[in-house]
Amino acid sequence: MSATGSGMAPCRFAHYFVICGIDTETGLEPDELAGENFEQSPLRRTFKSKVLAHFPETIEWNPFDQDAVNMLCMPKGLSFRTQVDNREPQFHSYLITREDGSRTYGFVLTFYEEVTSKQICTAMQTLYQMHHAEHSGSVCASSSCSMDSLASSMDEGDATSLNKLHCCSSYDMSRDTLYVSKALCLITPLPFMQACRKFLTQLHRAVSSQQPPPLPLESYIHNILYEVPLPAPGRSLKFHGVYEPIVCQRPSPSELPLADYSLKQVFELLGVENLVQVFTCILLEMQILLYSQDYQRLMTVAEGITTLLFPFQWQHVYVPILPASLLHFLDAPVPYLMGLQSKAGTDRSKLELPQEANLCFVDIDNHFIELPEDFPQFPNKLEFIQEISAVLLQFGIPPEGSLHCSESATQLKSLALHDLVNDKKNGNLPGDALAVFELLQGNATVERLQALAKRTGVTVGRVQTLGGSTVKEKDGRLQCEEEELRDATLNVQVREVFANRFSHMFADYEAFVIQSAMDLESWLTNREQMHNFDKASFLSDQPEPYLPFLSHFIETQMFATFIDNKIMSQWEDKEPLLRVFDSRIEKMRLYNVRIPNLRSSNYQKSTILKESAQSIEQRLMKIDHTAIHPHLLDMKIGQGKYEQGFFPKLQADVLAAGPTNNNRWASRTGTAQRRKDRLRQHSEHLGLDNDLREKYMQEARSLGKNLRQPKLSDLSPAVIAQTNWKFVEGLLKECRMKTKRMLVEKMGHEAVELGHGEANITGLEENTLIASLCDLMERIWSHGLQVKQGKSALWSHLLQYQEREEKLEQTAVSPVLLGPERRKSETGLTMPFLRVSLIQDMRHIQNVSEIKTDVGRARGWIRLSLEKKLLSQHLKQLLSNQALTKKLYKRYAFLRCEEEKEQFLYHLLTLNTVDYFCFTSVFTTIMIPYRAVIIPIKKLSNAITTSNPWVSVSGELGDSGVMQIPKNVLEITFDCQNLGKLTTAQIGHDNSGLLAKWLVDCVMVRNEITGHTYKFPCGRWLGKGVDDGSLERILIGELLMPCADEDLSKQCRTPPLQRSPTQTRRLSITSLAGRNNKPNAGQIQEAIGEAVNNIVKHFHKPEKERGSLTILLCGENGLVSALEQFFHHGFKSSRIFQKNVFVWDFIEKAVAYFEMTDQIGDTEEETESFRSMYKVFCHYVNAINVTPRNIGKDGKFQFLVCLGARDHLLPQWIPLLVECPLITRMYEECALLRDHLTVNPLIRVLQTIHEFNITLESSLVKGITL
Repeated sequence: MSATGSGMAPCRFAHYFVICGIDTETGLEPDELAGENFEQSPLRRTFKSKVLAHFPETIEWNPFDQDAVNMLCMPKGLSFRTQVDNREPQFHSYLITREDGSRTYGFVLTFYEEVTSKQICTAMQTLYQMHHAEHSGSVCASSSCSMDSLASSMDEGDATSLNKLHCCSSYDMSRDTLYVSKALCLITPLPFMQACRKFLTQLHRAVSSQQPPPLPLESYIHNILYEVPLPAPGRSLKFHGVYEPIVCQRPSPSELPLADYSLKQVFELLGVENLVQVFTCILLEMQILLYSQDYQRLMTVAEGITTLLFPFQWQHVYVPILPASLLHFLDAPVPYLMGLQSKAGTDRSKLELPQEANLCFVDIDNHFIELPEDFPQFPNKLEFIQEISAVLLQFGIPPEGSLHCSESATQLKSLALHDLVNDKKNGNLPGDALAVFELLQGNATVERLQALAKRTGVTVGRVQTLGGSTVKEKDGRLQCEEEELRDATLNVQVREVFANRFSHMFADYEAFVIQSAMDLESWLTNREQMHNFDKASFLSDQPEPYLPFLSHFIETQMFATFIDNKIMSQWEDKEPLLRVFDSRIEKMRLYNVRIPNLRSSNYQKSTILKESAQSIEQRLMKIDHTAIHPHLLDMKIGQGKYEQGFFPKLQADVLAAGPTNNNRWASRTGTAQRRKDRLRQHSEHLGLDNDLREKYMQEARSLGKNLRQPKLSDLSPAVIAQTNWKFVEGLLKECRMKTKRMLVEKMGHEAVELGHGEANITGLEENTLIASLCDLMERIWSHGLQVKQGKSALWSHLLQYQEREEKLEQTAVSPVLLGPERRKSETGLTMPFLRVSLIQDMRHIQNVSEIKTDVGRARGWIRLSLEKKLLSQHLKQLLSNQALTKKLYKRYAFLRCEEEKEQFLYHLLTLNTVDYFCFTSVFTTIMIPYRAVIIPIKKLSNAITTSNPWVSVSGELGDSGVMQIPKNVLEITFDCQNLGKLTTAQIGHDNSGLLAKWLVDCVMVRNEITGHTYKFPCGRWLGKGVDDGSLERILIGELLMPCADEDLSKQCRTPPLQRSPTQTRRLSITSLAGRNNKPNAGQIQEAIGEAVNNIVKHFHKPEKERGSLTILLCGENGLVSALEQFFHHGFKSSRIFQKNVFVWDFIEKAVAYFEMTDQIGDTEEETESFRSMYKVFCHYVNAINVTPRNIGKDGKFQFLVCLGARDHLLPQWIPLLVECPLITRMYEECALLRDHLTVNPLIRVLQTIHEFNITLESSLVKGITL
């Protein structure tokens, strides 16, 4: 390889020309890796193909990978045919993704060449005879015929096709002619699919034509390899094939990148609805498997959809055509986009795939897709589909797709190709005319003369013959060019619609990029520890309908890479896609100031469809550059002799290197421009950057994508083992990153509740992270499976474990005991132990009728185990059954790598340090068994009351209703629909019997599935004539932690929910004994400010993130408690005849005073507004007093505060009480209520909650009619 050849490589249109086929020296070698059925006729089996020749030998930029190219040129090896079979040439393309993410494209035309080797024909005859002897008398079933014979016979569409199927598998050397497949391939740095297809088609036409081509084939191949340059960005290029010129164009740096695969075909194959769903799966980095009989369809769909991702790029395994020998790569436990060739007659149900929990299966030929469970829809999906459909309809394409349309189109194309091949007027010239032809071909004057002659109707026969075209062919070519232009226009317009969606969705993304590093090196070093994007703030800025999709999408590798590129652009040139995207956002801001409707989810259509199509049209109509014509080379005479139907053996010496001086086209641009183009090509498409960036690409971004593409060149067991080891390492790293992210976010949230920093996680985000963990675990359990059973590998493993354990139930492992049940109250009473085990949790999930699938059950079980802080422990128990693991998994599987498995379980164990409600908050409609225990204070009262007690439990999702507790029993179990996190419990009795008075310490309620235990402290009497005379109390719950050691629990738990007011506080308020503990004026004012502030913060959170408002109103540090302290300050609550005086007594007396003054009608001193205010106040107090509920005086005060807060009346009522003359009798002079300097700020503080719509829990308003 000459230095020139390799040096010019980045600017060359094509890098290699390759011929693959049968090696007559080695003969027929069965392709065992393809896993073919030896029951089939030898004609239907696959045999190994070889690279017969490739030119040049190798080039510096893109070393030749012989095994990979051979495997992808002929993915199913050699195919044999006889004269009765369809031998239409087939075109397909492929790509190879290198380690650094750069791509090389291959374009292949496969045709059938007669086998001339006697040795091969004899071998085939022998194989057939052996096969025939084994299966004598049996008829070859049509299903055993290969895809090609089935497809070919169906294409012919005549009555004889079925008969042909039966005889197509036979071979008799004396009667039949044997043909074998041969592939011609062009390897290029950019996907110029249409141009390469035309070049290869013309090359094949030259081989199959009766007359030799105008020049030896070496001239055309040498020309495209060494003399045709890459079109410069924003320019078009014309070069010459064997018979006709070929035009290609390349977008400018400001346009969408090159995409030459027909989106028209993609929409015809899938339809808009299906395509948008698959597109969403790709954006969310699921596993996508394309399935079709046709290799080119696989490639067209894969390339078509990935070009729509702009400005993002697929970051994981990308193999649009998976060779038969690499089927084990479907086992890859990482996101992938792969294409699998379907065999004729193979039913989808028979296709055994290693993992389907997160799989999007796309059956291209049958217009059918299978989607993963529970994935979010693309924002504005309906309007988006309508906009795409409008573009398609302009081009006459039905939006629902058309399978028949696409098939007929394919047939038409193959017929056109057939006509070209058999066209006797294809312009091949006899030797004497060759010199004249070479002189005139491409001559601009002659072309103008021809056009003029055509317009004026003059027949210039001789010129047309020399030009190599009839008028009919010219028209055909024009029609073809028109169709190409339409396809290119459709492509760019559809891509603009998709790009426009991202431009609007991420118009403000720059505002949320966190640029913390000072220089590139320090950023690369600390990449993994850094937060690069403010996700929570970004999500809080988005319209509500977008959130389910966006919260998942911003967690993907493609989004992370996009943000990384943005950060790196401050130190080096912008990545090309990012540059285009940023310039579009800039333009959008200039033309349309988007700031006012930031949160709007209004759909905005693309406005630049026509403009974007014009630039392509201009380039195709006005050619910027014409490459050198093919010309005679300095070849040895007598070699490469033309023989119709056979591709000649090419002269290697003339094709091994390019011309020593390429200035004929290179010098047309200035030196600076040439260097600039080379650098752009270098960075844009070959991805070869400095060492640091390369190291960064491979290490910092290697999360979950250690292998961009399986290595095709070496399939030895050692390499396969190495690949699997990479997968294991990748899974472990991903687990570490995910658990760390979950912890950081969750702890960040807890720090906020404790008063440190700002919130940076939302429930939505938490749910996304947990769903992502479920997906990772499915991938881990799918890796290295021996035999797949069911769609969820994890649930399948659990079921087999359950089956074994249930057989040994008597000797089963002793169940795990949860912590909180071991706590005892002062009474010695406690909750009974809750026995939990892995099997028990599985049974809970199996009893949930709402979960219908194995994937759903596995996810439910993970969520339940995570909420119970038993995930790591359960999995350890599951994997401790090594015999089962060995039975289910191959040696290389992740679950059989001991050290990695231990680390994985350790990472999951770290999640026990935070609290999740990921089961309770998701399965909101299921029935849950609860257990409630009432714990009295025995020392001071009866353990059992003679009255009839009852209890009612409420949570964030509903309440249980009133449940009677049997007499002499302190415990009740009940089933009801999931109440969510428990907030309040109401307890009461009917005051019957001799021992009715009852001092209750607390009520304990436990969710029997999750084990969450709530304590509802009381510390008050229930009974007439004791305490405040209440027969019913509303208690506020606190979640007890599984951690028994209080000190430890303080260090590693979520902050506790606020509690019911404690016994101590109650006593301090209502009795003289507690006076010394009373808070001072400053503390009371601070408590009110804090309580109001908490309510304001509650309403500033997104609706889904808000906790319980009841706790903020009635909890230990709630508004009721703070105002109670305010009203008790300076209150003369000394016992009058041994009877307590309560704040409610003052309020009742004030009401009596107001009603009395109203009757007297002392109107001179009162204004109308004052009168209406006290009327409302009296109305509320009287409504509370006449409620049928037996609520005590403190309870009534609580009702009044809650109703006043709800109806925004508290700031009006306080001045009424301050002005009431009774205040002097019931309050000391120093009381806060008598000090205007404290009352006025209190009123202002209470007014701040007026803007919020407060909804009270039913337990706080039940029985009160206003």
